[in-house]
Amino acid sequence: MANLSTRWLKKSPWVYHVGTGGCNNCDIEILDCLTPRFDVERFGIKLVVSPRHADVLLVSGPVTYHIKPRLQEVYKQVPKPCVVACIGACACSMGIFKDSYSVAGPVDRVIREIDPNAIFVYVPGCPPKPETMIMALVKALQKI
Repeated sequence: MANLSTRWLKKSPWVYHVGTGGCNNCDIEILDCLTPRFDVERFGIKLVVSPRHADVLLVSGPVTYHIKPRLQEVYKQVPKPCVVACIGACACSMGIFKDSYSVAGPVDRVIREIDPNAIFVYVPGCPPKPETMIMALVKALQKI
């Protein structure tokens, strides 16, 4: 069964986006990937409205204490195997929010609390370009 789900993940990954705080610059660039200019659907990548349908969890922003339990709950709902894509400097290393009192940590540390074997993709930048996000997702899915 794992081979079947891995095969479908490579061909047509469905993505669920979670904004965990920050300035929303990355969110704007993620939405730009859906426009006709970049057309992420040509790779079979589709944005879905439920984590239960997703193959990739796209997370932008540092994880605040307020959103931490919700992000962990969303991760539990995503069918495995799944990829967690950390989009932007804030999701990768907390960026300018590093010393903030309200930040629980970067995305990988928060997810690894509940699943030490999670698969991560890091797309640094403030904000990263849509081309970079598309290339990172395509390369990550080839390695699964």
